[in-house]
Amino acid sequence: RGENKMTALQARTVSLRWKQTSLRWTVPLLILVFWEAASLAGWIPKRVLPAPSETIASFWKLTLSGELPRHFLVSLSRAGAGIAVGASAGFLLGLLVGTRRLADILLDSTVQMIRTIPNLALTPLVITWFGIGEAGKVFLIALSTFFPVYVNTVHGIRSVDPKLLEMASVYGFKWTTVLGHVVLPGALPSILVGLRQSLGIAWIALVVSESIAARSGIGYLAMDAR
Repeated sequence: RGENKMTALQARTVSLRWKQTSLRWTVPLLILVFWEAASLAGWIPKRVLPAPSETIASFWKLTLSGELPRHFLVSLSRAGAGIAVGASAGFLLGLLVGTRRLADILLDSTVQMIRTIPNLALTPLVITWFGIGEAGKVFLIALSTFFPVYVNTVHGIRSVDPKLLEMASVYGFKWTTVLGHVVLPGALPSILVGLRQSLGIAWIALVVSESIAARSGIGYLAMDAR
């Protein structure tokens, strides 16, 4: 009987998850249906916004020709390099500022002021500094991904339960032990939120960087099509 109850409970849980997943896709699907119908009816001019069916047809054509996969792989490599540099730097600096009071006093205010500067507005300066090669594109992506990881790392470390830190101090743990077994596990959810935000922001910075003096990538492909 106990096994039957557990099986029934698991079945209900799976069914509930499927229903929730279906509901999440309801609004996007309705938007696509309305978009397609409005395009076919002529309410939305093709010059303003092509129909989803035309977009899918273009996607399939570019995929079969190999053009889209080639540009996508180039963009993916740029995004990966930028995220690796920016997220690593944001995590390390956030770790330093979050765990050291002196670093917090010296660095956090400056970083927060720089964070208010729109990254994409620095594009002319980036071209001046790095030229139109790969370095400038990777720098823009790294800069865009740096701040979400930094802010969330600092927030996560400051949100660690003070009682756990006090207990670790009472037991006489070394700083490295406290860092590895108390601070980082407690801050990990917040750090992962920052990384998740960085992944989305990286693609925005990527497309913009590739639309300027690039010969490959998704951004270049969009500008060339325009």
